[in-house]
Amino acid sequence: MPLIPSEAHPHFEKMIYLPMIIQILERDRETIEISPFKLKGPYINIVERALKTVRSDLKETNTYARSHNMKLIKKGKDGTFTEYVLIHNGYEDIRRYLNVRLRNRTEELINVYFAKIENPSLKG
Repeated sequence: MPLIPSEAHPHFEKMIYLPMIIQILERDRETIEISPFKLKGPYINIVERALKTVRSDLKETNTYARSHNMKLIKKGKDGTFTEYVLIHNGYEDIRRYLNVRLRNRTEELINVYFAKIENPSLKG
């Protein structure tokens, strides 16, 4: 039996990806604000609505993690991999994620969040 149960892994994934999405969307919002767009409002509105949803999901994830004794530590990063330590009820698991995979999955999730704000009935 694995030391970290499989049902915990999606929550660890959210703990990895949601902060990245927030950081990217905040940076994008800043870029839009200083860009030469004629009408910035609609773009900023989309990013703000997505940020609100992502922050809400991260808050739920953090609450779940605390109540299930879960912790994520970013251990290191090189040109190819980022290493995380997943801790669940005192058990540790070290995972290495390909940076290109992290980037691609983050982009996929941003698309999911943009689709969710356009159609709130979609589940991510």
